[in-house]
Amino acid sequence: MRIGVDVGGTNTDAVLMNGDVVISSCKMPTTKDVSSGIVAAIQTVLSAGSTDASDIKCVMIGTTHFTNAFVERKGLLEVAVIRVALPAARGIRPMIDWPGDIASCIGSHPYLIEGGYQYDGRINSKLDERAVAETAKSIKAKGLKAVAICGLFASVNSDMERRVSEILLNEAPELDITLSSTIGRVGLLERENAAIMNASLAQLSSTVVSSFKTALLKLEISAPFFISQNDGTLMNAEFVEKYPVLTFASGPTNSMRGAAYLTGKQHALVADIGGTTTDIGMLVKGFPRESAITADIGGVRTNFRMPDIFAIGLGGGSIVQTSPKLSIGPQSVGYRLLEDAQIFGGDILTASDIAVAAEYANFGDASRVMGLEKETVALAVDHIHRLVAEGVDRMKTNAGPIPLILVGGGASIIRDDIPGTSETIIPDNAGVANAIGASIAQVGGEVDKIYSYTELGRDNAIDLATKEAIANASAAGANEETVKTIEIEEVPLAYMPGGAVRLHIKVAGDLVLQDGGKK
Repeated sequence: MRIGVDVGGTNTDAVLMNGDVVISSCKMPTTKDVSSGIVAAIQTVLSAGSTDASDIKCVMIGTTHFTNAFVERKGLLEVAVIRVALPAARGIRPMIDWPGDIASCIGSHPYLIEGGYQYDGRINSKLDERAVAETAKSIKAKGLKAVAICGLFASVNSDMERRVSEILLNEAPELDITLSSTIGRVGLLERENAAIMNASLAQLSSTVVSSFKTALLKLEISAPFFISQNDGTLMNAEFVEKYPVLTFASGPTNSMRGAAYLTGKQHALVADIGGTTTDIGMLVKGFPRESAITADIGGVRTNFRMPDIFAIGLGGGSIVQTSPKLSIGPQSVGYRLLEDAQIFGGDILTASDIAVAAEYANFGDASRVMGLEKETVALAVDHIHRLVAEGVDRMKTNAGPIPLILVGGGASIIRDDIPGTSETIIPDNAGVANAIGASIAQVGGEVDKIYSYTELGRDNAIDLATKEAIANASAAGANEETVKTIEIEEVPLAYMPGGAVRLHIKVAGDLVLQDGGKK
């Protein structure tokens, strides 16, 4: 028995699973402190499933804590940024393109130190350890608690980053240190940004993990808990404390994984329709397709993994304007849907009202929208479907038809076929697909490095990278015997000598529980 929870901006969803069977589920408003909403949701599914807390073997949680903190500029630490790259990269300072409001939260504490590698892992400049020691003293004197270390081509060879960390911890063992090589990919500035973001969340991650532990203790659940990442896999509590940024965009990812589970479709489009937005993504081998471009988070460019998601301002709570011309969204009543929508006694016309008036959905009081003009309803239905069709068209990579899976609490606002799709599927339990996605998540590992095919040979390079990815998954809690390769991406780097190829490999396997069993 296990529990999956997904915390969204509007609702907190939970499911109780017994193997592959959904025993009970619930959708509740997200509370301001988030944690109490999680407790209430878990209590509800346990009660509905007549299940005792002692029967739960693990709890999986998808959370918006860290995304919201960064976007809203709340609870962030000041960060010392150590760039190991001189004499290279001298012309562009750390955080040069960050928005002013968030840069002021992080503070201005850059340290540029000689060192770094070349693209193939050879030394570009020797590490200036004396400068690192002086930097450690400066950081300690300033009273800073978080440090981000970014080295030139550290994603290829991380030895210097690890050495800098050792020197810092010898001087100030209380520091929270993030190495860029553990988060970002090739690309100095974007990888540095990702490390800084992660370091700024160090204190919050500790607080959040502690609050989750306290919540489960209140529920008398002694089972381990895990947090879902944005690639559809899990992190244990200790891993989350180290790498909170890897939870960014985990909500849409959970919904997509849940959609794959509920339908058995491994290759399909997924539209997660919530109260405010619709997130559209592509399933590849049952996992979300990753974005191939740099991700902008709160105005900061990064290059760590993110799902390829196209968001549109359409949801069950989207406000429908009928004059001077009909428009739907992006404004939404959000969590006030049960108060403001006409079918619930309010005076605001929403997409949910249109779905009920068109007899696509059956909730609320349908008599309250029977007076809507049929032409208005028809135009609104057409507009809703056109918005989704445009989003689907933007996510497709070829003209061929592909299945479209609708999930989320607002899935009922779509009923007609969408152009470019082979079928439209709304599975059972679609409203809590995100929580189901969290509950079935595996543990993953990945590698993104540059290899010389001329020196190593293609097969040997792939084998080395795969073994490292498997080791990373095992360290994160995966049963090594169950790990399978999900993705292999090879990008030849023609501008570099020696048959250089950027190799990205992702693997995933079943979770190992404390009693030694598999999830």
